[in-house]
Formats: sequence, C-alpha cells, structure tokens
Amino acid sequence: MDLTEMKVSCSYNSALQIKVVAGHFATNHSHINYYLDLNTTKVRQKEAFAVARTMANEYVANTVIDTIVCMDGMEIIGAYLAEELTAAGIMSMNAHQSIYIITPEVNRNGQLIFRDNIKPMVKNKHILLLLASATTGITIAKSLECIEYYGGEIQGISAIFSAVSEIRDHTINSIFRAKDLYDYETYPQNDCPLCKRGIKLDAMINSYGYSELTNTKPSDH
Repeated sequence: MDLTEMKVSCSYNSALQIKVVAGHFATNHSHINYYLDLNTTKVRQKEAFAVARTMANEYVANTVIDTIVCMDGMEIIGAYLAEELTAAGIMSMNAHQSIYIITPEVNRNGQLIFRDNIKPMVKNKHILLLLASATTGITIAKSLECIEYYGGEIQGISAIFSAVSEIRDHTINSIFRAKDLYDYETYPQNDCPLCKRGIKLDAMINSYGYSELTNTKPSDH
C-alpha cells in the first residue's frame, strides 16, 4: 500500500487540514476511494481545539445543549467543544450548568447502549451528537436510534468529515465534505466498481485507523 499522503484544507479555514490517502478501502459498511487519517486531528491538542472552536459556531445562536454524545474517539474534541459552547453562553438545563460528555457502549450484539448510571445524562436531555466521519450515514442512524431510545432530544449533529448532508431530517454540520476531496466516492460492498475492475483492497479501515491487506482478492471483503 502506497501511504503517500496529501493534505486537504478546510474551504473556509485554511488552518484546519486533514491527511488523505487515495486507494481502495473497506469500512464496516462500504468501500471508499480515500482514507481520511483523522487521528491526529482528534488527539493533538492544537488541532482538536481548532476543530472544536469551528464546530461551536454552528450552535452559538440559541441552541440548548446538555450532553455531547461522542462517537469515533471524539471525546477530546467533545471536551473542548463543551468549553467553547459554555464560554459562548450556550444554555444547559443541567442543575450544575455543565455539559456532560459521554460515549455509548457497544454490547456483544453490536448494539449501542447506555448503562444505568449514564441514562440520566441522556433522558430528557438536549443532545449534540459528535462524530469523526460519516460515509454512508449508517453509524449516525444507529446513534440517533440509541439516543432517542434512551429519551434524548437531538439538537445537532457535527462531524469532522461527512459525505452525507442530512439524515432523518437532521442536518449534519461538517467541517469537510466529499466535494473537498475532489473525486471522493463511496460504494456498496456488493457493488463496488473498483472490485469489478480487479483492483485489490489496500486496507480495512475504521475510526481507530487502518490495517493493510496483502495478497487480497477483490472479492475478499
């Protein structure tokens, strides 16, 4: 796998950049032609703070947020985002006037759940859902289903990158979109044109990173 990276800058804030690698990659739900390395963005203090500050601009008007639900290892950005929202005067209905930052657990059946001690941080709370990336929207849909099951009220969805702009009448506020990556494409696993052309998978990817594949046939996914 050729790990030649290129950097893509945010269209309205050149200080925000993500690392991108072209190739043939498999996610849990689809095949894509670019791998977005968001790990540095999520864990390096300077970048994480810049992302949080940019995301906060979408909610400073009149949004009430009690809880930020973090997916994809977004807890650091979630904490910075809570600080930015609080500093901007965003209201919280919590008794202590502080925003919760939580992450659902994945059980053995692959379902998202909140344990009993976390449920009060979701039920009847105004929720901001925070993700690293969204290619098909399946993870967002599962997250929304979980939050709504436990009685949370969705106030917003934010992501560093999203290839979809809306799901279930909720707008996805993202810093980077597919149009920023030139010819970014996502394909169904069973109808991938790269596989049909005999192009082997370069790596399996998820929110943690990538695992390179060697001697992989196009159908091995």
